[in-house]
Amino acid sequence: MPRLLNRNPRPPSLLPLVCATALALLPVNGSAQNQPSPAVDAAALVRRSVANHMAAEAAHHPQRFVLHKKDDKRDYTQVIIETRQGDVAIAIAANGKPLNPDMRQTQIDRLSNLDAHPDLQEHRHKRELEDNARVDKLMRLLPDAFLYHFESTDPCTVVVPPYVAIPGEPIPPPPGTPVPSDECYHLTFKPNPSWNPPDLESKIMRGMAGEVWIEKSQERLTRLDAHLIADVDFGWGFIGRLDKGGTIFLEQTETAPNDWELTRMNLNLTGKALLVKTLNIHITEEMAHYSPVSTGLDYHKAIQMLESESPAK
Repeated sequence: MPRLLNRNPRPPSLLPLVCATALALLPVNGSAQNQPSPAVDAAALVRRSVANHMAAEAAHHPQRFVLHKKDDKRDYTQVIIETRQGDVAIAIAANGKPLNPDMRQTQIDRLSNLDAHPDLQEHRHKRELEDNARVDKLMRLLPDAFLYHFESTDPCTVVVPPYVAIPGEPIPPPPGTPVPSDECYHLTFKPNPSWNPPDLESKIMRGMAGEVWIEKSQERLTRLDAHLIADVDFGWGFIGRLDKGGTIFLEQTETAPNDWELTRMNLNLTGKALLVKTLNIHITEEMAHYSPVSTGLDYHKAIQMLESESPAK
């Protein structure tokens, strides 16, 4: 899951830290819970979950998908292709409408510049790897940073089936009542008061609590709903603080057999950067239309694929 943090290439910011912490709370191949049965050792289970997660990431197959992102300033849709040299992306819509010719040409020019200057892609990929290393570090802290409690076993329900509109393609009918699929462990988590963060970046864990739902048969996350229960300091490139009351929602879907992908994220956070600049983070991201690409796909080839496609694709 850490690769999900860099799907929409952007400069280093608070967002990767928040996503990293939230994603790290989501056991990938193990249900982190205190007492689903008297024999379960929660800390050992989380440690196994982290190890399984790392193994799943190492075996991850590159994907092509569509991202719709909306915040206070922008509303756009991108096609993104993962490659061994990092992700490449092209915008295909803004404010729900196809790009006009000038906007389309701007996207082509940007990709052409990236194609002609491998050092730019190398620099972006380096940031991706650095973010992933931070995520791995946060995940290794999970067994000690939080206390987990098993609440119940419930039917799994995706709030809204993942879908992103693509200009020129028909819009499917609205979904009906969500249909439960399999069973999920419903867990709650809260900070461990006896745990001391080893650095500034990990202090965000001291202020988060919430709920997770984990699909039982494959032990994969379907949903996380978390909130900040206290003001928290953070690092990740600059010093700042997040305010109590912020919320984080993540939803993951099995997009292909045994292939689980992040399909929805909502962030509503406020705070201060450098303890002076006001932060207002209100972001919704939806990801859909996942399909595998070649494992050895070169980023130059991915750029050619994006450039050659019609605006409607």
